[in-house]
Amino acid sequence: MIDFQTHPDNYRHWRLAVDGRAATLDMDVDPDGGLHEGYTLKLNSYDLGVDIELADAIQRLRFEHPEVGAVVIGSTMDRVFCAGANIPMLAGAPHPLKVNFCKFTNETRNGIEEASTESGQRYIAAINGTAAGGGYELALATDHIMLIDDGNASVALPEVPLLGVLPGTGGLTRLVDKRFVRRDRADVFCTVEEGIKGSKALEWKLIDELVPGSRFDEQVHERATEIAQTSPRPADAVGVPLTPLDRTITDDRLTYSSVSVAIDRVARSAEFTIAGPSEPAPSDPGAASSLGAAWWALRAARELDDAVLHMRVNELEIGTWIIRTEGNLELLLDHDRFLHEYGEHWFVNEVMLYWRRILKRVDVSSRSIVALIEPGSCFGGILFELALAADRAYMFAGEDDDGRSAEIAVTASSDGPLPMSNGLTRIATRFWGDDDGRTKAEKVVGSRLDAEGALEAGLVTEIFDDIDWEDELRLILEERTSFSPDSLTAMEANLRFPGPETLETKIFGRLTAWQNWVFQRPNASGEVGALGRYGTGLRPEYDQKRV
Repeated sequence: MIDFQTHPDNYRHWRLAVDGRAATLDMDVDPDGGLHEGYTLKLNSYDLGVDIELADAIQRLRFEHPEVGAVVIGSTMDRVFCAGANIPMLAGAPHPLKVNFCKFTNETRNGIEEASTESGQRYIAAINGTAAGGGYELALATDHIMLIDDGNASVALPEVPLLGVLPGTGGLTRLVDKRFVRRDRADVFCTVEEGIKGSKALEWKLIDELVPGSRFDEQVHERATEIAQTSPRPADAVGVPLTPLDRTITDDRLTYSSVSVAIDRVARSAEFTIAGPSEPAPSDPGAASSLGAAWWALRAARELDDAVLHMRVNELEIGTWIIRTEGNLELLLDHDRFLHEYGEHWFVNEVMLYWRRILKRVDVSSRSIVALIEPGSCFGGILFELALAADRAYMFAGEDDDGRSAEIAVTASSDGPLPMSNGLTRIATRFWGDDDGRTKAEKVVGSRLDAEGALEAGLVTEIFDDIDWEDELRLILEERTSFSPDSLTAMEANLRFPGPETLETKIFGRLTAWQNWVFQRPNASGEVGALGRYGTGLRPEYDQKRV
């Protein structure tokens, strides 16, 4: 089992230090600390385990260190920043692990950029030597790239000429869409195996600053101090420790305090149940900070995030995720209101941004997602976004045996603060090209709707009464399971993101899709392909046909 929970005390690959308004996050990869056997993590190359620690450090800096305004990503290895993804690991990994590895690393790098733009915690890459492949892609996710000028240090994206694959962690997209590197220069850069050094890297906008070796450490410190001083992060705030999750994992169940996942291996489905809060919202942000990781809004977010990652990576044959909620809708709406009322407070803002990242993680998960809105559920506010994120949402019409009826509550959470990767709300995405439908749906923001009202507003797929509920859902889920998982993954990915293309949609929709295809081709992964022959001294043998 791959576990996404860790702590700085247990890091094997990173060194995190905080000094006032600035922090350093130095890569110090343990060569023998690979997540799996059969490869050595040489030259600060990384696998999923290295990136799990990086994601944890980024998350802790946001929650536990509100005083930090600048983070320097560096390396403890002399003349090596990061050699990128470990090639023997990629060569030996099964295809799903390759895909999930790339997806998680992309999400982590997107999280760095979100920390900069939304949290005021800006990142600097201090490249002290070679930054190749995923190492340079990590630097591309930062705000400011500094390269040591020692005659040897370089940046490179050598995947195409060296490995027959693509820079899979956003490198291609960030070159032209973020750093505005001229496309012909980007083309040259991505086909030069040895990379580009010094003044040429600066001229081509591959880096932001070229620093003499004699002043490198000093100038990195000066730049971090300067950037940190411009940060809106509260210098005098006290952080919120991310305490260990209350979690039990068995063969067919994941159990947390507010989230549970029941796995049906015969049906190849999993039922996620998110329990709403049992107490009213805190009285003010100070009270929320005092609750810390025990506050429902953060606790449920962390548990859902862990459950999604666990199911995505460890349960590959569970193709359908059924999303349910349960609890008091009034209490849920009280917490949702609190998130908006105090959204300018650093901690409340971080919790809402965390929900944004989780919902995006759900959006890009290659599973069929079905939301079931039943009597006793609490699909309101931030939790209603899960229903909007689902491929289909079904709602119970009428009353159950206890006289309860189902309802949804659409709040300001659906009106801007939780956008998808395309930059649109889920309502705007749902009604892309249908202005009348979007207007009708947006008019119900601030309302509570029964099944008929939700159907009329276009916010659910279909409604069923108590007579049809069980039978209709059984048929729908059985039909879904009968389809090809490959075609479903491709279909869902194409249908979920109408509207404008952004850097994120290009990375997940275009780059990831092509990389997945390239990874399966013999030119990359065959017996005489580039990944298998890397490091053997033998040249790969390519099938020269363009497909």
